[in-house]
Amino acid sequence: MTNEEILRRVDHTLLKASASWLEIEKVCGEALVYKTASACIPPSYVRQAAAAFPALNLCAVVGFPLGYSVLSAKERETEEALADGASEIDMVINIGAVKNNDFLAVEREIAALKRICGERILKAIVETCYLTQEEKKGLCITVANAGADYIKTSTGFGSAGAALDDIALFKKHIGRDVKIKAAGGIRTKESFIAFLAAGCSRIGSSSAVDVLLSRP
Repeated sequence: MTNEEILRRVDHTLLKASASWLEIEKVCGEALVYKTASACIPPSYVRQAAAAFPALNLCAVVGFPLGYSVLSAKERETEEALADGASEIDMVINIGAVKNNDFLAVEREIAALKRICGERILKAIVETCYLTQEEKKGLCITVANAGADYIKTSTGFGSAGAALDDIALFKKHIGRDVKIKAAGGIRTKESFIAFLAAGCSRIGSSSAVDVLLSRP
């Protein structure tokens, strides 16, 4: 797999709390030049990025990184991100609802945001590091039932990131119309290839451009 083929499936990401516009601008420029799947950035920068890079596919995060915002806040955040120019939304599910075994609440939440997104892509971040195996299986069903386009492993801000074992589990239990995105801790060409070979359609990474182009 060539570097270009890998980059086409990478969401080039910058989500740190201290991200400046100059850093966001650099990531967006790289995403455009190297033809990554998207630039994944904080929602507060989406309007500025869309104006500066009108040809770029922009992904915004919602309920990030903890997921426990009330649904109305996530709905409003989604609406504004899309209006500002985002084409894709990566939302963090309410993990507390999972721990309360309230998968219906999670399904309703994801479905509500998918209604707002319409034909635009919605990725549901389930934060696997906090989940049991049974909860992961339950979320595969929930995410599929809710109509999300992707199930995503991690925010990259939890206690652990993506794991190949979780991709195998998702592959076995997720609905056939739901794709898989891995994120968090994927920092070598070998790991990019391994996650793509395991069944991921996207990888979220802040380091892919540097790693694949061997930049310091």
